Amino acid sequence: MNEFEKEVQTTRNDVIDSGVGFVVGFGFFATIFAIGVIFKMFA
Repeated sequence: MNEFEKEVQTTRNDVIDSGVGFVVGFGFFATIFAIGVIFKMFA
């Protein structure tokens, strides 16, 4: 058995963590896109 499987640091569901990571990444690129669109409207 793998030694990392014996001592688990957290028992949280990985789906929650990957969902949060996806939302944060998507939010970052959506913010950059929105800034570009707003800049193009006023330029």
